[in-house]
Amino acid sequence: MKKFGLIGVAGFVAPKHLEAISRTGSHLLAAMDRSDSVGILDRFFPQAGFFTDIDRFDSYLEQLRREKSGIDYLSVCTPNHLHDEHVRLGLKHNADVICEKPLVLDPGGIEPLVELEKETGRRIFNLLQLRLHPDIIRLQEKQKGLDRNSKAEVELVYITPRGRWYHNSWKGDEQRSGGIATNIGIHFFDMLLWIFGPVQHIAVHHYDKERAAGYLELQKARVRWFLSINEADLPADRVGKSHSFRQISVEGETVEFSTGFTDLHIKAYEAILAGKGFGLEEAFPSIELVHNIRTQKPSGLKNDFHPMAAFLKQ
Repeated sequence: MKKFGLIGVAGFVAPKHLEAISRTGSHLLAAMDRSDSVGILDRFFPQAGFFTDIDRFDSYLEQLRREKSGIDYLSVCTPNHLHDEHVRLGLKHNADVICEKPLVLDPGGIEPLVELEKETGRRIFNLLQLRLHPDIIRLQEKQKGLDRNSKAEVELVYITPRGRWYHNSWKGDEQRSGGIATNIGIHFFDMLLWIFGPVQHIAVHHYDKERAAGYLELQKARVRWFLSINEADLPADRVGKSHSFRQISVEGETVEFSTGFTDLHIKAYEAILAGKGFGLEEAFPSIELVHNIRTQKPSGLKNDFHPMAAFLKQ
């Protein structure tokens, strides 16, 4: 039975981690969050230690380590700009780390973590759970088996509505979240790179706090993409009925993968505990890509823009 700590337990994604820890037969020893709205612990690990102060949490983990009952893994579910700090906390306590995306906001932050892995002998795993989605696996396997003379024509749409609260939280602050391409889109950019290979060219057509659109030329595909957190962008038949709309079209063949997400964190934890998780090398390409999207000046609608971008104010 593996022993866990978890930091960011009051956050949106923490219940998925708690369920994954529980479902893999592991045990949560300690959790930390600045907020004390953590009744979710009663559902999974009511006996876990809980702290609202990072120093007390740190001291408790150190005490467990001295008593030879320390954690094996630290799960990091905190705001994006804190991931690097909290990954280092896990390594300090001789634990492997399971961290939500993005692992870091600046791709330059990966190399120091590579060195820390070497120094400590511990591993840092990033949750790239779309690689475990059955529909995406089938798509990846199909593309891998094709002998193409030209690049595939691909369109990606991801619309996941968020309320007014979003802009007043850390998620709406680009300095803390990395903005929409990083906080919302990194899952899908990682998926594209996994299926179609490395980036050869980037164009950003539109970028603001609620929407982003652009074009990617990858090794095996030409991709037009559109991201939005505005409910008005949902298809008419989805407004008020569906929380998110996820769709990828490859050479005119459309795959909608708005379902099948409920157990991906469990699958990710199972893989990590079996020594098959995604590490720093796999995490780097999408971090570099979203950083370049975020820092590139939008060109406006020129060539190869996504059809949904045609309605946006430039």
